[in-house]
Amino acid sequence: MREAEIRRLLAANLLCALAIILTAVVPAIFLDGFSVLGTHLTWLCVCSVCVATLNVILHLVLKANQSSKRSSFAHKISRFLKCCIYFFMSCILFHAIIVLYGAPLIESVTETFLFAVLLSTFTTLQCLCMMGPNIQAWIRVFSKNGAMSIWESSLQITTVCSILGAWFGAFPIPLDWDRPWQVWPISCSLGATFGYMAGLIIAPLWIHWNRKQLTYKSR
Repeated sequence: MREAEIRRLLAANLLCALAIILTAVVPAIFLDGFSVLGTHLTWLCVCSVCVATLNVILHLVLKANQSSKRSSFAHKISRFLKCCIYFFMSCILFHAIIVLYGAPLIESVTETFLFAVLLSTFTTLQCLCMMGPNIQAWIRVFSKNGAMSIWESSLQITTVCSILGAWFGAFPIPLDWDRPWQVWPISCSLGATFGYMAGLIIAPLWIHWNRKQLTYKSR
C-alpha cells in the first residue's frame, strides 16, 4: 500500500473537515444574525451544499475508484441523472427512517427533511461519487472485507461514524435541560456532523496503522 495514496486520502478528508468548519464561520460574515444554533436550517443547507460540492470536486480531481472504461456523453448524462434520483430517494428514505425513530410526522417536516439531506450528503453522496448508481458495489463495500481500496475503507468508516453520531445526538432531546441545542434536529445534525468529521480523521489514521494487515484484492 503506497504511503502517497494515504496522504492523498488524509489531505482530501482534512479539506472536507475544514469545509464544515468554514460553513459555521464564513456565512456569518455575509448574513446578519447567522449562527449554527440560531439559524440552524440555513446552516443545514449551507453545510450540505458545501460538503456535496467539495466531494464532487475532489472525486473529479483525485479520480478515486474511477473506471478505466471510457463512456459516451449520453452514458455520463444517464449516470448523472440516476445519481440525482438515487440521492433524492436516499433523502426520502432517511426522512422515513427518522420519523420511524420518533421524529415529528407532521410538525417540523422541513427540519426533518433537511436533516435527512445532511445525512444523505455525508453517506449516500460519497457512495454515488465513488461507485455511481451501482447497488451491488454498495453492498460489496459495506459487507465484511468488501473494500477494494483505501478510499472504500474510508467510505465505510465515515458512513458508520455519521450514522452513529446522528443516533447518539438524539439522546439529549428528551431530557428536560431546556437548552437551545435540544430543539429538533439540532443535536442530531450536530452529532452527525461531528461523527462525520471524526470519521474523516480516524479513517486515514486507522488505515495507516493497519496498512500491513490490509490487503485489497480485485474482484
